[in-house]
Amino acid sequence: MGFSLGIVGLPNVGKSTIFNALSKAGAEVSNYPFCTKSKNEGVVPVPDPRLERVRELMKSPKAFPTTIEFVDIAGLVKGASKGEGLGNQFLSYIREVDAIAHVVRCFPDPNVAHVDGSVDPKRDIDTIETELALADLGTISKRLQSLESQIKARDKNALKEKEFLQKIEPHLNSGKPVRALVLSDQEKALIKGLNLLTAKPILYVANVDESQAAKPDGFDIAICGKLESELSELSEAEATELKKELGIKESGLERMIRAGYELLDLITFFTSNEKETRAWTVGKGTLAPQAAGKIHSDMAKGFISAEIIHYSDLEKSGSHSKAKEMGIARTEGKNYEIKDGDIAYFRFNV
Repeated sequence: MGFSLGIVGLPNVGKSTIFNALSKAGAEVSNYPFCTKSKNEGVVPVPDPRLERVRELMKSPKAFPTTIEFVDIAGLVKGASKGEGLGNQFLSYIREVDAIAHVVRCFPDPNVAHVDGSVDPKRDIDTIETELALADLGTISKRLQSLESQIKARDKNALKEKEFLQKIEPHLNSGKPVRALVLSDQEKALIKGLNLLTAKPILYVANVDESQAAKPDGFDIAICGKLESELSELSEAEATELKKELGIKESGLERMIRAGYELLDLITFFTSNEKETRAWTVGKGTLAPQAAGKIHSDMAKGFISAEIIHYSDLEKSGSHSKAKEMGIARTEGKNYEIKDGDIAYFRFNV
């Protein structure tokens, strides 16, 4: 699995339409709030033209892409942090994902009701952010209560955690997310343990209509849910032709994945042998043993070395054997940081 992206927003903003277009998972779409009563999940391959080229040059019979999981989470409303609209259940789903894609409707449509009566992107963003912040304040309050017995027993770590959490409370109460705080490594570890919602990286996704070509200010990405839905129903050749006619270089899926990779500082590396070629997702700065551990834990435990050929060098040489003849293939140790586009062969012994 590459990473998971939870799609959130108010009811009827186009979350499920976009989810279906991206994942082709067939989630229910209706013109009323809470037609999605649970989460919908769809795992899709990450498009990467390098994968097939690596397979060809390494002479592997099969290729397997890395993946992304989209999680369509039912619409949140005011009061979700207190259970309104099954809010507590929906908020728990958000805690499970790596990052959040907050979909906001940016166009009026008389045929699709808006839960607040009108389209107002800033108000809608504030509504969701407020509910996530209130949920985090609830989490912090419970944690502070549970620390009291440890503090009475003069646990210094518990006291430090209490002081830190009390620093976060006014920040959340002022309407600012935890992700906006500059934190030490120790504080980041505490935050990770609490799994706070506003600490998660977030993409703001504008759901625009076909007449809106430009991305609205304040958004990371713009997607026309209606157009993406139409593209998802076409064959690959037909979809390519339609995108060409409309002047679209990348599909919504490709743009969403690229934005997600940038948000989470992710890269792709490859492994290839006589049986298969595979793409893998890791964070920037991942060392070779940890990258090997993505394939199998034994490879991390018994890591010896990694033979590395970068994709661009493989392209230049034209084959694995030629790359070795040219001295392009090199051996790296346990302190090597895997780079985007690396093709790695791990040596290990357990």
